[in-house]
Amino acid sequence: MSSPRDGSSSDDAAPDGDEATDGSLSSSDRPPDDSERPTHEFGTDDPESAPNPQYPDGGEQADAGIGPLALVRRFRNSEHGAVVFVREMLSSAAIVLVIGLVLFAISGVWPPMVAIESGSMEPHMQKGDLVFIMEEGRLAPEAAQGDTGIVTAHAGADAGYNKFNNPGDVIVYKPDGKSYETPIIHRAIFWVEEGENWYDEADQQYIGAGNCQELSNCPAPHAGFITKGDNNGFYDQASSRLGDISSPVKPSWVRGTAEVRVPWLGWVRLKFSGAASLAPGLGPAGVVNPSPAAA
Repeated sequence: MSSPRDGSSSDDAAPDGDEATDGSLSSSDRPPDDSERPTHEFGTDDPESAPNPQYPDGGEQADAGIGPLALVRRFRNSEHGAVVFVREMLSSAAIVLVIGLVLFAISGVWPPMVAIESGSMEPHMQKGDLVFIMEEGRLAPEAAQGDTGIVTAHAGADAGYNKFNNPGDVIVYKPDGKSYETPIIHRAIFWVEEGENWYDEADQQYIGAGNCQELSNCPAPHAGFITKGDNNGFYDQASSRLGDISSPVKPSWVRGTAEVRVPWLGWVRLKFSGAASLAPGLGPAGVVNPSPAAA
């Protein structure tokens, strides 16, 4: 059998897929034309511009996955109405919680705000005020009574120390130390020692008695503060018309000292507690009741 004219044998022929002898490219080396290019879903050649399919809750398949992180991503990115509502509520609650924790860090008392329920501290505190309180030992002034951190009205008058336009601290305390009673917010007037006859030290117009023996808390059954609402006609320890509100207030009964009041904001708390429906601080015969402080 004759061989090719160039002298090469049939065994040297180019294998399939190599360049043909006429200079054309094989099908494996030829770039695909437009008809052969794969197209992406949704009829676009650009995968980044293609919209992601969504789940019924509005989350995208791009957030799909397994585990809690995938659920968090879907929750954060979902545009479904119910999910958006829950997300906004949780965000608001988180903001309130952060503010509360900051106030607690400053005050050292929880809750750090109380609402005024009556008018016994008028005109310096009004029913419906929201009052920020602080632990009594923090930033205690030099005029404070011993290590209590509380300045009485008598000591404040001598030292020029005023709170809410009058001398002395306004304190929030548990009457007779009873935790189940609504705390009272009144001014600390003076300090008495156990067994002390404090009748002569008191302002006679606020005791309603002719001598110490006529007062249930005189001599003092224990050491503590004599207290009074700024708008009340009697000391809390000598309130003959209402009955004694409390015996002398022990330092351990004090929740804190009033620092700042915010008008009106306490009405929200009072509405939920039912105190908002009461008359504005007036009790029987026009006597101003003690100012409970709703926590």
